Amino acid sequence: MRYKFLCTCLLLLIAVSLASAQTKRTFSGKCGKPENPQSIPVGDKDGHMFIVEQGKCETDKGEIGGAKSKDGAFSEHGEVMGNHIKVSGVYVETYDSGDKVFYSYQGASTTKDGALASGNNTWRISGGTGKMKGITGTGSCKLTPGEGGGLHYACNGEYTLAAAKE
Repeated sequence: MRYKFLCTCLLLLIAVSLASAQTKRTFSGKCGKPENPQSIPVGDKDGHMFIVEQGKCETDKGEIGGAKSKDGAFSEHGEVMGNHIKVSGVYVETYDSGDKVFYSYQGASTTKDGALASGNNTWRISGGTGKMKGITGTGSCKLTPGEGGGLHYACNGEYTLAAAKE
């Protein structure tokens, strides 16, 4: 009985310490129209194709551990079915310190007349460089139409920086 109580207390302490290490984060910005878009028609029905594209983004608001986000770049692949798009990709965010954070994401959006109407994605931090090495985190973004075929993003999530090495 004492053993179960001790194990339960220990697990509770670990859960509390892990939860308290997470920091909430909000960030936003805008991405230009994708560069070098490639598409391949599937052939089974009109408007069904596979895509590969990449582009650049500017951060309006975003910070991790005192470093301010400057910009980022995305590379993604996906599937278009009429006015519905599903994508998976990697976003590389660069900070004023020169450090980078890498995000893996999956998203879905709808289009109207060939332009983004609305969308969302979920992301997971897969790593980083410099002071961001060992960072982890998860979250989601809301996507809205931007200028010239681009988009605006507003994101929320949580991250945990790796413990400082001694």
